[in-house]
Amino acid sequence: MHKFFVSKENIMENTAYILGEDVRHIYKVLRLKPGDKVSINDCCGEEFLGSIKTIDREQVQVEILEKLNLDNESNIDIYLFQGFPKSSKMDLIVQKATELGVKGITPIFTDRVVVKNKQGELKKVDRWNRIVKESCKQCKRSIIPKVNNPMEFKNIQQLLKNIDLIIVPYENEQNTGIKNLAQNIDKNKIESIGIIVGPEGGFAEEEINTLKDIGANIVTLGPRILRTETAGFVCTSLLMYEFGDLGGSN
Repeated sequence: MHKFFVSKENIMENTAYILGEDVRHIYKVLRLKPGDKVSINDCCGEEFLGSIKTIDREQVQVEILEKLNLDNESNIDIYLFQGFPKSSKMDLIVQKATELGVKGITPIFTDRVVVKNKQGELKKVDRWNRIVKESCKQCKRSIIPKVNNPMEFKNIQQLLKNIDLIIVPYENEQNTGIKNLAQNIDKNKIESIGIIVGPEGGFAEEEINTLKDIGANIVTLGPRILRTETAGFVCTSLLMYEFGDLGGSN
């Protein structure tokens, strides 16, 4: 069943109104017809079963049949702070991080980030959020994560203040891994985790010292050095397995 996100103001009584790019996708690509069943999410976590009533080039009207008892969100809130990668790698990062269940993504400018035009990167945020939304449809997320505006490394401390556990994968760390960390921590006290990943050139030593000073856990992901986009996926997966819902409930 195809899933669509519809803002609360476009759900009135027992009718949802699908607008924008989804309309063309419905009649041109998916070729859905009146009477076809669809899933409607109100962008705030509530899910509904609906039946298409009418389709035109401006909107699709969907009759709400029932509210669904569905929540595909993890019990742990993971936030990814990603050092800016080169080229279009951020497209892949936001897509896969969404699939893995992160709650929010913040691109960061660290000391070794190589970006020719920082203002130009700000213009990509809308595209990244569109990628996130499409990924949510595919993986059946209940809530759409937000890609925040890029920010300087020195300014992320404010965002980390209310996060219970901060994890920093670092190629020069050899002793402490996520497995060891998870075994020596009270998981019941952890509701939110921040992952901070460096860019292609890694973190500067001063940045690692700053992160240590605010209580971040510097960890190794193993003996092989991973690319920046891979490090984020692996770290998120391991933490979702240890603290969240990846791997099932049993």
